[in-house]
This record gives sequence, C-alpha cells and structure tokens, in this order.
Amino acid sequence: MALILLPLSYVLGAFAATVIPSVPASADGNWGLSFQQDGKPPVANATADELKQYNAWYADLSGEKVIYLTFDAGYENGNTPMILDTLKKHQVPAAFFVVGNYLETSPDLVKRMVSEGHIVANHTYHHPDMSKISDPESFAKELSSLETSYTEITGENMRKYYRPPQGKYSKANLQMAKALGYQTFFWSLAYVDWYQDKQPTKEEAFKKLLGRIHPGAIVLLHSTSSTNAAILDELLTKWEEMSYRFGTLDELVQKAAAL
Repeated sequence: MALILLPLSYVLGAFAATVIPSVPASADGNWGLSFQQDGKPPVANATADELKQYNAWYADLSGEKVIYLTFDAGYENGNTPMILDTLKKHQVPAAFFVVGNYLETSPDLVKRMVSEGHIVANHTYHHPDMSKISDPESFAKELSSLETSYTEITGENMRKYYRPPQGKYSKANLQMAKALGYQTFFWSLAYVDWYQDKQPTKEEAFKKLLGRIHPGAIVLLHSTSSTNAAILDELLTKWEEMSYRFGTLDELVQKAAAL
C-alpha cells in the first residue's frame, strides 16, 4: 500500500511540499490519500459522506469513467497557453483554481480561460494556511477579495468553488465555506509536479497519471509544470483511449448531491 500526501504550499512564487501523517476530517490537517490499488479510487483521510455534509468533494464515486481535470495556478511562467491550446484541441473542460497574484499578473489568460469554457475557481487571494484562520470574517475576506478581483477582470461573478491552499483544512473551515455558499474541492489524484528545478520526466508522470487514474477522479495538476504542458496532449489521448470522458465540476456537484 502506497501512501501519498500532497499538501501544496505556495512560498515566494514556488510550491513546496511536506509529508505528514493523515488526520481525520474533524481535526486540523492536510488532505491525504492512500493508493491501495492502481485503477481504483484511493482511500482518503475523510470519507465522502463526511465531506458531503459540508458540500465538499474529492471524487465522483458513481463508478462512471469520467475525469474532472483541475489545475492549481499560483503564478504564470509561460506554460498555461500551451495547456489551453491542448485543452481546446481535445475539447476538454477544466477548472483553474487561481490566487490573487495570478489575477493581477495574468488577466488576459484568465479571460481566455473563461472565453474557452473553463471554470476559474477560488484558491484564496493570498494562499494562506486557512486551517489556522478561525475568524469567519477573515476567512470570508480571503475568498471575497478574489471574487471581487475576478469580477473586475471578467465582468462575471466567480463560481463559488473553493480549494484549500496547501491542502490544509479543518472542520470549521469546511463549515465556513459552506455558509458562504461554497463547494469545496479536494482531489483524488495528483503527483509531485511543482518543483521548477526538479520537473518529473514524461515516464515518471505517466506512471502516476495513467497507473492511478480511476473512475470519477478529480485530477490536480499544476499549470506551472513544463512537464504537464509537454505531455498533456498525449496524456489526454491515452485517457481517451482508456474510455474516459471529461466532466465539469458543475456536473460533479449535481451528481454528488444526488447520491
């Protein structure tokens, strides 16, 4: 049994990671996954039923061969245009979880995401450890500040879809997000793709992304990864050849709420 825990820390324009023990959903901690069998959904450190009461999700457990592709975008380093080109080629929808810095520095790319039918979602304005924020007003400001900036850029209201920075959450956080009308999205498949000076090889990426793909996966990739940009065309083709289709987070919410 392999244990992979992927908290994602946005520090000085780069992502860092630490590995810590899993914790239950009732405590502060990091989102964690235990992959017990390739091709099957992992065991998470909170169950789908536990998360559902907070309108929080990590996978579509209906059994359908559908993939929900998401990207975390903390900053722009030139790889997103190629990613968008590939998504357009395959007509694959995606969700981009962005922070304030991304909106400030890359408004044209944000507009392109929207115009090409992708969801732009909330990764907070400053990318703090939200599990350490207990004040509802401070929690809400991290989300509303990003909403305001997004509306100023696009003229549209932002979807109330939220991903906790660094993968850190608490029961209180999930409740605060729900009270603000948000759906919270974790993930069921990710890999170490964020180190700019230590990018994975194509073979390393495919081993994880093909071996561990499973029905209903919420896949988290980083748009800063040159490997992701380079392999995405072939990766999407291989997933399609495995009889997967690609869904939107809107669809996932509708399906999950009905289960």
